[in-house]
Amino acid sequence: MAIRPVFEDAAEALADVGDGASIMVGGFSAGLGAPDLLLRTLQDQTSAKDLTFIGNGTPTARSFDNDPEVPFFSFDHERVRKVICSFPMAASRRGMTSPYTAAFEEGRIELELVPQGTLAERLRAGGAGVPAFYTPTGVGTEFAAGKEVREFEGRNYVMERAIRADFAFIRALRADKLGNLFYRNTARAFSPVMAMAADCTIAEVEEIVEPGEISPDLIATPGIYVHRIVLRKPNGR
Repeated sequence: MAIRPVFEDAAEALADVGDGASIMVGGFSAGLGAPDLLLRTLQDQTSAKDLTFIGNGTPTARSFDNDPEVPFFSFDHERVRKVICSFPMAASRRGMTSPYTAAFEEGRIELELVPQGTLAERLRAGGAGVPAFYTPTGVGTEFAAGKEVREFEGRNYVMERAIRADFAFIRALRADKLGNLFYRNTARAFSPVMAMAADCTIAEVEEIVEPGEISPDLIATPGIYVHRIVLRKPNGR
């Protein structure tokens, strides 16, 4: 397996993210474990617009350790065309509101709401080369509107299509030079399946080690699915 390119300048790693790109964002709700360096760089140092974001919630981020120098962050919603997620309001809490709320309500951003388990399976299917699958989740609700419903052994199932994307932005604690990744806590949420389902996976990591220094038992994403590695600096930049 080839050594993966390492970028200390995140903007260089994102140089080919253009208008209309679809981007998967790993991590859990409210940005926990999300690749905040990649998201900030995409906003501050690129002009890409008409973007589609795919993730558990709207594209938000905070540092692993709630570092005050890396505060809560939400990507500029004016540059987003569509969001596919389970929790579009995940950034909202007391004293904090999501800038996406009004945009959704006013129809300025398209929202595709997906049950969390269904989202995970759509991503997994995209990585496995399975174009669609059937699930009982959502049968008889608005989630099934316009979708094929079939009966198997006396129970109805709705057909859901796999999801793939141009890019996956994921965050890991450690990578080796072959791209094998070890995650910390919620950074692992969705990231392994997203890495498999993207044409280009960019991993933001805090440490890079030699091949063999990460135990095989700890590798959640094999390096074959990782195309670029971005090394975070101690201050999260």
